[in-house]
Amino acid sequence: MKKVLLVEDDTSLRENVEELLGLSGFRVFAASNGKLAVELAKKERPDIVLCDIMMPEMDGYEVLEQMASCDQTRHIPFIFVSAKTERSEVRKGMDLGADDYLTKPFEEEELLGAIYSRLEKAEHLESSFLERIRPHKEEDDIRSLNELKNFFDDHGQLFTYKKDETIYTIGDHSNMVYLILKGVVKSCGLDEEGKELITSVYSEDDFLGFTSLTDNLPYQEYAVAIEDVELAGIHKEKVKSILEENKHISLELMDVIAEDLVQIKKQLLQMAYSSVRKKTAQTLLMYSKAMNRGKNNPLKIARSDLAGVAGIATESLIRTLSDFKNEGLIAIENRNIVVLDKEALERVN
Repeated sequence: MKKVLLVEDDTSLRENVEELLGLSGFRVFAASNGKLAVELAKKERPDIVLCDIMMPEMDGYEVLEQMASCDQTRHIPFIFVSAKTERSEVRKGMDLGADDYLTKPFEEEELLGAIYSRLEKAEHLESSFLERIRPHKEEDDIRSLNELKNFFDDHGQLFTYKKDETIYTIGDHSNMVYLILKGVVKSCGLDEEGKELITSVYSEDDFLGFTSLTDNLPYQEYAVAIEDVELAGIHKEKVKSILEENKHISLELMDVIAEDLVQIKKQLLQMAYSSVRKKTAQTLLMYSKAMNRGKNNPLKIARSDLAGVAGIATESLIRTLSDFKNEGLIAIENRNIVVLDKEALERVN
């Protein structure tokens, strides 16, 4: 019988999860705070730990750090279960070495699926312990999309580009996959008349340059730095090897690509059917999200780039920006745009 250490300060939730795990065939040790959890982990040596983050005595991050620093507990799979959904919180937990991160509220199937998946992974690693000393060992330690990004940070080749500098162009061999460490990049295509069409905007922590990992296809679009950019690049054969060894990362990456496709479809529908005001408002919001990352700094972006994403003439965009300025939705400082009222822009029709 597999042993689970459940760390949760909410009595009702702790009792409900404890009952669920018991009915599912697990032996459960429950702790109401982080300090007790560390003591139980050393005493009972559970097969897996489910841990909340915000708790008295010691929070979940401290529990993970203490377990990771102890030879008796450092190899126990660790899953955060928390109401914290911010990307920074998830990234922090994974950077500390957590194996998974579930957000509350969760479904029973989701919780059990995560437990079974991590137990299976732990058993596989244990059975293949001797193989872990082979070359490329670092690839076997990559267990999530966040850890893949850390791998790019640690092992990627660093590239820097100035504003308006081309990163790759149509027809170039797609030998590398990049992670954007700093800055914003636009990807563009050309229509039959040679007019530039902006297809996507990528910002910090986004992947760039994904093409087929099985065929040596050239780039079908080109990428240009909207502002000064730093990239970490890994050869796509290495990326392919990592994904083949870690199916879970492949699934996470498919989710990211699927979400990108959804956004592209929304952009196409907007370009086809929305009003000029709606197109301009949504484009400003998209650039604000990509370039400001939670701040409200001026958008240093060419009017032609804004018009290209919106799918309207530059003259129409400029007139609409003037209207938005008069309505108090934006301000213009030295030709740079400051979004003043995001909620109002969301409501523009």
